[in-house]
This record gives sequence, C-alpha cells and structure tokens, in this order.
Amino acid sequence: MKVILKQDVKGKGKKGDLINVSDGYARNFLLPQGLAVIADAAAMNELKTREQAEAYRLEQERKQAEAAAAALNGKTITIKAKGGKNGRLFGAVTSKEVAEAINREFKLTVDKRKIEMDDIKSFGSCPAEIKLGQKITAKITVSVVEE
Repeated sequence: MKVILKQDVKGKGKKGDLINVSDGYARNFLLPQGLAVIADAAAMNELKTREQAEAYRLEQERKQAEAAAAALNGKTITIKAKGGKNGRLFGAVTSKEVAEAINREFKLTVDKRKIEMDDIKSFGSCPAEIKLGQKITAKITVSVVEE
C-alpha cells in the first residue's frame, strides 16, 4: 500500500515522503497513529502542490541572496572605534558591529552569526565573508578607523 508520511517515521522515511508499506503496517499502525495518509489522488495532488510551493520559496530565497551578494561583494564597511596606544583598540570590533554597519549603510539585514571573521583588535582592514544562504557568499572588507 502506498502512503504519504505526515511525520518522520524511524526506519521508513521523512515527512512528506511517498513510501510503499505492507497493508497491515499501514492499517494497524501508520493510519491509526496519524503518521500517514493513503496516497490517493487528492493526497498526491496536495503533495505535488506542497513540493512546488517549497521549490518556489527556495527559488525566491536564492534570488534574494544573489541580489544581496551583488550589493555587498567587494564593498568596504567602515567602522569607527576608540583606540589606545600603538594602534590598538579598546575592546574589539565583532561581527555584531559589522552586521549593524551593513544594515545602516546598505539597508540589508544580515545575521551576525552568518558573518565569518576574526575579531578585529587593531586599526586597519580585515577581510570578512558573509554567508547569505544556499551556498551564496559575499566577501567584504572591514575597515576600522579611529573615532
């Protein structure tokens, strides 16, 4: 019997998978527990619609990430910080401050956890990489100047 899983079932498949199981397993376990539905025409149509909606959503996310990468790639973000002697900073410039500067300058919301860089502890420039999703990245330069 072909069924569509409504939840992950260990050893059988993930949510949304179309699987073939024995009639007894489907009637006595999967269907009464609400873990699956019989793969009739209506259920198959719903599954196909859900897959198309997911593909469309992923495509839109990819387009947004590519647009953001085009806007950010190769740009320089300037951050002002207080410093002490020998070109050292009081504290460090972190990815949180870089994310705020990107939001201010480019009006793009970037999560601080998606920015890969070392904490900057002196004045100067440092490369940073921003992961925008679906294996799309942008490389920027973070320039720290004295306030």
